[in-house]
Amino acid sequence: MKKNKPKYKQIIDAAVQVIAENGYHASQVSKIAKKAGVADGTIYLYFKNKEDILVSLFQEKMGQFIDKIEHETTSRQTAEEKLLTLIETHFEQLAADHHLAIVTQLELRQSNKDLRQKINHVLKGYLDIIDQIVDEGVEEKLFRENLDRRLVRQMIFGTMDETVTNWVMKDQRYNIVDQAKEVHSLIVHGLAGPHQ
Repeated sequence: MKKNKPKYKQIIDAAVQVIAENGYHASQVSKIAKKAGVADGTIYLYFKNKEDILVSLFQEKMGQFIDKIEHETTSRQTAEEKLLTLIETHFEQLAADHHLAIVTQLELRQSNKDLRQKINHVLKGYLDIIDQIVDEGVEEKLFRENLDRRLVRQMIFGTMDETVTNWVMKDQRYNIVDQAKEVHSLIVHGLAGPHQ
């Protein structure tokens, strides 16, 4: 499998840096190859084209993201704790890699429909984790029962996503992890039943 080949991760990491610094459209494959320290032709042993690099980059990084979030949330007891951990972990992972934050928040927002569908497919695993937490929250009576799950999932992911985008647009001048508790509080209160 290509993912286990030694240069795969090297190329992905170089692509994150090059795309963050130059923008997707100005990031030629040759620039990515140079940053990765490989010949241009080597890239094509792993990826079909530049779009394939971008999608693979997202698959790889999102896969790591999901693994970390699953690991962190399963060790928490209640849905409320799990949701806070999810938000904190989301913010921490992007705060730790500012190039990746630029790529996920700005460069992955290409208008190309085919690209967006591939990215949405990768996101499905993440949205499944959000669904599980919401289901647990309803069972625990933390959240009201008559929630439109699809809308709730979009609201939770969209809130985190927009919070990170705003932070990236402001050149990451403040600590985004500090906002996790407030975002968590807004979501929990928004989904709570009348008795909360």
